[in-house]
Amino acid sequence: MIPLKDSIPNVHRPYTVWCLIGINALVFIYTLSLDLEQLVRFFHLFGVVPARFTNPEWAAWMNYPEHGWYAIVSHMFVHGGFGHFVINSWIMLIFADNIEDVMGPVKFLLFYFACGVVALFAHMIFNLDSTVPVVGASGAIAGIMGAYFLLYPHSRVVTFIPLFFIIEIPAVVFLGIWFLIQIISGIWADIYGAGSGVAWWAHAGGFLAGMALLPLFKDKKRCYYCYQRRKKND
Repeated sequence: MIPLKDSIPNVHRPYTVWCLIGINALVFIYTLSLDLEQLVRFFHLFGVVPARFTNPEWAAWMNYPEHGWYAIVSHMFVHGGFGHFVINSWIMLIFADNIEDVMGPVKFLLFYFACGVVALFAHMIFNLDSTVPVVGASGAIAGIMGAYFLLYPHSRVVTFIPLFFIIEIPAVVFLGIWFLIQIISGIWADIYGAGSGVAWWAHAGGFLAGMALLPLFKDKKRCYYCYQRRKKND
């Protein structure tokens, strides 16, 4: 399912959302200039390789630089391909503006990073010895979707389904189905080893983190102001 638009207009301009997408775009454009060997090295340095942190002896043998904790943040700005970058950016545009609306730019940025970090650790719990770099903003974006699930269950999402079928469905249904797909896919991958390179547990963990962290980051005054503005425009 691909969301095309939602029914909740944003009140404030989502400057932080735009900045995050812009940074992601600049990093992605930079990776296009790298040859294969440079790209693999870039992913291993700025993505998160779980074994790099869980197996220091292996990391030393592989000549990873010491003190690579910066990757916990930098991995959110690295994407594995054009489709990965475009899908993440598009979902950000659909859902994140409304979350920044009720948090403000600074709180939203902190919320975004917090969800991304929780999502990363959720992935690492199930992949402690993995030598595959984790890259992308998907975990943080999953947190945005989790927050949206709680804030706007009454919203509706115009959704594209393969075979050129477009339907408008409640946001709570769209996001609920999306979350269940992550759980089922994560279990399937763990049982049958068919991970397909997708960090399913990062998505699920990020979604739950977004739900749990929402009360800590939303601004009641902005929530009320946004509600009144939308009510006035209805």
